[in-house]
Amino acid sequence: MFRVIIFAFSLALYLLASWVQNAAWAQANRPTSVTPNSPDSRPDESVLTLHTAVSEVHLIFTVTDKHGHYVKDLKENDFKILDDHKPPEAILNFRSETNLPLQVGLLIDTSQSVRERFEFEQREAIEFLHQTLRQKHDQAFVMGFDATPKVTQDFTDDIDRLSVGVHRLQPGSLTAMNDAVHYACLDKLMKRPQTGPIRRIIILLSDGNDNSSSITRAKTIEMAQQAEVSVYTISTSLARSGGRGQKNLASIADATGGRSFVPVQLNGVTNAFAAIQEELRSQYAVSYKPAAFKLDGHYRTIEIQAQKQKGLRIRSRKGYRSVRRDYTSNR
Repeated sequence: MFRVIIFAFSLALYLLASWVQNAAWAQANRPTSVTPNSPDSRPDESVLTLHTAVSEVHLIFTVTDKHGHYVKDLKENDFKILDDHKPPEAILNFRSETNLPLQVGLLIDTSQSVRERFEFEQREAIEFLHQTLRQKHDQAFVMGFDATPKVTQDFTDDIDRLSVGVHRLQPGSLTAMNDAVHYACLDKLMKRPQTGPIRRIIILLSDGNDNSSSITRAKTIEMAQQAEVSVYTISTSLARSGGRGQKNLASIADATGGRSFVPVQLNGVTNAFAAIQEELRSQYAVSYKPAAFKLDGHYRTIEIQAQKQKGLRIRSRKGYRSVRRDYTSNR
């Protein structure tokens, strides 16, 4: 009887050990599921990505004639698109867009170098939001930056709340402009859910003299391109001469399909905001499938050419890097 008990006990231990081993193997090999707000779902800043799970590129671009007037009545066959110097495999969608929903990041330099004009720029920024944003259609957030970015009002369509956010901005010390733009693209605009085509923009008020960023201008531009964000810059230096700061601003705007404004007097800031507002309602949107596309980390250039009319100027972002994102897009 004792031997029977020992045998039964040993068999039970063997079966238990086998069950534990199989359960551990199943746990280790089951598919990983990451919730949107878990720490594992946070994007790695070192990985820059194409903004789609399939090889589909979305472009917003603006066309002006030789006098600077917007041209809004062109058709798909009026343009030639080159992606990495090759025509797309297929054009999926083309339309004139005057009413796209907006997601706007208002970034205001609060460093010591802009204190003299700070209150005026706050008033003009608030007026722009009043004139541009449509409730239940567009959204914006407000962020100030000196050595660090500070969001004073998150995404909302409530102009009063955005106005309070602008007034909460306080002048600071150093200027980390690249860090601020990179953060706005990666942590704010790219993470914002969207259910259809949308226009993502940043309006950047700064003198452009970055003296504190840890991220380079090139990486900042690349991040904006991957997030499909156009950056509109308004120089706050009011200097007639160029200078390094204005060149920094122009470089970011040009590479992302935005526009750079250099006011030489205070009312020029007002005019810059008015010009941005007009441009946002005077654009084209195209989606296409690029030819010979691979997720190999290669930087692919984008060029849009006018096919029929001469003297047209076309502005869009200049390219993107074909790297897979580590998290699921909300597109």
